[in-house]
Amino acid sequence: MPVEFKLPDLGEGIHEGEIIEVLVHVGDKVEDGQTVLVVETDKAAAEIPSPVTGTVKEIRVRPGQTVRVGEVLIVFLKEGEIEEETKAPPPKPPEGKRETRLPAQKEKKEEAPAEKTEEISRETEAEKLPANPLEGPVAAAPSTRRLARELGIDINQVKPSGPGGRVTPEDVRAFAEGARRPEAEKAAPEAKIPPGPPLERGGEKEPPEPSEPIALPQFDRAGPIERIPLRSVRRTIAKHVAVAWSQIPHVTHMDVADLTELEAFRGKHKQQVEAQGGALSLTVFAVKAAEAALKKFPRFNSSIDMESEEIIIKHYHNIGFAVDTDRGLLVPVIRDVDCKSIFDLAVELKTLAEKTRQGQATNDDLSGGTFTITNIGPMGGTGFSPIINYPEVAILGLAQARLQPMVVGDEKDYEIVPRLMLPLNVTFDHRVLDGAEAARFLRIIIEMLENPENLLMMS
Repeated sequence: MPVEFKLPDLGEGIHEGEIIEVLVHVGDKVEDGQTVLVVETDKAAAEIPSPVTGTVKEIRVRPGQTVRVGEVLIVFLKEGEIEEETKAPPPKPPEGKRETRLPAQKEKKEEAPAEKTEEISRETEAEKLPANPLEGPVAAAPSTRRLARELGIDINQVKPSGPGGRVTPEDVRAFAEGARRPEAEKAAPEAKIPPGPPLERGGEKEPPEPSEPIALPQFDRAGPIERIPLRSVRRTIAKHVAVAWSQIPHVTHMDVADLTELEAFRGKHKQQVEAQGGALSLTVFAVKAAEAALKKFPRFNSSIDMESEEIIIKHYHNIGFAVDTDRGLLVPVIRDVDCKSIFDLAVELKTLAEKTRQGQATNDDLSGGTFTITNIGPMGGTGFSPIINYPEVAILGLAQARLQPMVVGDEKDYEIVPRLMLPLNVTFDHRVLDGAEAARFLRIIIEMLENPENLLMMS
């Protein structure tokens, strides 16, 4: 029997991926575990192995196509199997009975309608088949599929015009407009089919869809333009931040930290950490300081479930840190921060950042976070307001530390001295947290950064 190989569950919260490369052809022999496809998700590029030893019978996907978990990718024939093509012979008449035949003239009269009926049946079946049935699942965004459902359109019948054979919302609307009959236009509007409930994979619900995009003007009327496909990680980032911004009421609290003592501490231990293969960066200290704040304010380490009206407190500290890569901004995660020392974190953070930049990070490396830190300081800037990494409820932002003149002492006895000052902020979900909590949370982080010996004493 042919084996239909479907896109497996690729990890936490991943429901679809883009086919980057098809490594086999129809007729190729493959071994169990041999890589046959490369799929890129919002987390990382994943090599998909063959589930059997056998022969490729059919390929239903192509590079650039977006597929969902559970969709058939390739059909295999197991080793030693031969697909049965022959039809079963007609049944023999019972013994003792002769097969009666009609006169030739009558047979001829009945053959014509039978042939005509068979031809009509074939035409009817052909109309039922989806357009391009051999090309596999139609490439379309979930919002486009939802639009097709609402308009009562079979998306398989829609001719794609988007990059990589992708069906766009405009394609669906144009198909619906062309299929509408004149008399239907005069009648009352057709009732829309409501979209079904959100799909669930492994107990995890899909993140909500951002609202439908508003139609753009025709920019090419004003001058030449260039269209670049929004694909892979960049497309996922666009969807993810749109969901986060539309779902979460963001509020940002800002403050400054004096890193003068921390910089001296860092210089003192820098070579020792480098000898162990690590890098004693500001982000390392921020991760450890955030851990201390999360222990005192556990609601910053939570998610909100609006359906059940519950706040989910996570009793583990997996802190993600934003990494700038040529594929976009990715967030690898350091797990169980509370069990690791400053020196452990310095080595792991450097290794994980390099792995992410080289495109070698796995889904596990890029998932499971409970709180995120983004350090834009190396690129400059005096401050910024980051977007929360949904479904988390807060994010710590670090800007660029600069030497600034600071007043030390009181009104009667003071002096102006140079100090290394860091602008930092915490952006939080106002459904779960309030401004006073954010101020106290950030104050804990500042105190830890200003007293680095306390960080060294932590696990």
